[in-house]
Amino acid sequence: MRTYSIAAIPADGIGPEVISAGIEVLRALERQNGKLKFAIETFDWGSDYYKKHGVMMPEEGLQTLKKFDAIYFGAVGAPDVPDHITLWGLRLPICQGFDQYANVRPTKILPGITPPLRNCGPGDLDWVIVRENSEGEYSGNGGRAHRGLPEEVGTEVAIFTRVGVTRIMRYAFKLAQSRPRKLLTVVTKSNAQRHGMVMWDEIAAEVAQEFPDVKWDKMLVDAMTHRMTLHPQSLDTIVATNLHADILSDLAGALAGSLGVAPTANIDPERRFPSMFEPIHGSAFDITGKGIANPVASFWTAVQMLEHLGEREAAARVMEGIEYACAKGVLTPDVGGTAKTADVTRAVVEFIESKVKLTEAAV
Repeated sequence: MRTYSIAAIPADGIGPEVISAGIEVLRALERQNGKLKFAIETFDWGSDYYKKHGVMMPEEGLQTLKKFDAIYFGAVGAPDVPDHITLWGLRLPICQGFDQYANVRPTKILPGITPPLRNCGPGDLDWVIVRENSEGEYSGNGGRAHRGLPEEVGTEVAIFTRVGVTRIMRYAFKLAQSRPRKLLTVVTKSNAQRHGMVMWDEIAAEVAQEFPDVKWDKMLVDAMTHRMTLHPQSLDTIVATNLHADILSDLAGALAGSLGVAPTANIDPERRFPSMFEPIHGSAFDITGKGIANPVASFWTAVQMLEHLGEREAAARVMEGIEYACAKGVLTPDVGGTAKTADVTRAVVEFIESKVKLTEAAV
């Protein structure tokens, strides 16, 4: 029996709905594979916890999480709690405290989903965006002075270190090397940001010498939005700074049909700490409790978690289940369907527990 300890933090909005659905999928894997077991412990941290205790998680939260193999995270954010409190009180302390410096966001058009781009279908858009997750524009450096006065000043300092840039470049080149096209696009803004971004470019060129089999090119972030929209087939693996990749990956999710299908992995590649896996769609309070949240991002996030844990066969089974359900038209409203969260979950669970292969299901 292979047992993995998972810390589930459903948190806010639709987070509890999609994490609950994801846990159903993991339980289906246990039933399908008698040698696989998930020991899941759920933590009630988030905005409701903040309203009761004045903090998003306990002071010893990181120490509590440290013993787990992985963290399965829902969403953070609430209309009645300032966003900087929710983000800096829960998600970012985990990412930074566990040095999860590689944020990995795969995107592709799933069968059955009609994307907004003309003449673009499954296979035409198949990307992985690697986001530097520990420094850059979200390093937390800066401050405010003379609050409330006409001369008030707010500074937000982007921090780029040689070690931070080098390690994310090396991670991105290795990932590109592992994919069939061996193609990497480095996103920058070095024409206007002449210090940190120029260093970003220089380090990219240095690291590229270690990977002669990887073809790479460079794009300014504004031009990258054009390329993603007009020439999606020209891209494969993408690496960008904390801010730039945050924005571009949301665009990528929308181009693939919906943020409701977009997953994320916050990875410590050195495996000193547990990595954290989360859908990127946010708390979506406008649909909370309606039973229509798209669980696909949560399932795909579970695929990333399983791959990280070394359970590639189980990961592939879940991904096949996702593609099967989507191809059969079991789709939530955000991707043009009428299905409920429970309907999509049921379809994926039934596929996992069946002995049918994706090719046999005539997808």
